[in-house]
Amino acid sequence: MTIKPLFDRVLVEAKEAETKTASGLFIPDSAKEKPQQGVVVAVGNGKKDEPMELKVGDTVLYGKYAGTEVTIDGKDYLIMHQSDVVAVLK
Repeated sequence: MTIKPLFDRVLVEAKEAETKTASGLFIPDSAKEKPQQGVVVAVGNGKKDEPMELKVGDTVLYGKYAGTEVTIDGKDYLIMHQSDVVAVLK
């Protein structure tokens, strides 16, 4: 199935949560934080007064509670407004 976000929305595949600390300790599932970084996999066309600045393949940072979680073909994604993205990583 393919999905095309509408207007100023983007579809983001979230980066996996860390399972180990820098010192090698394993983090239990109950203590893992929701990732705030991901890769854009689909973009809308933007709005008339707000053109789309993101493109497919951009690695982005977004707010902790940004977006709506959706599952497509068994894979989890976030769909959010372009304005929910706070930075593009280069």
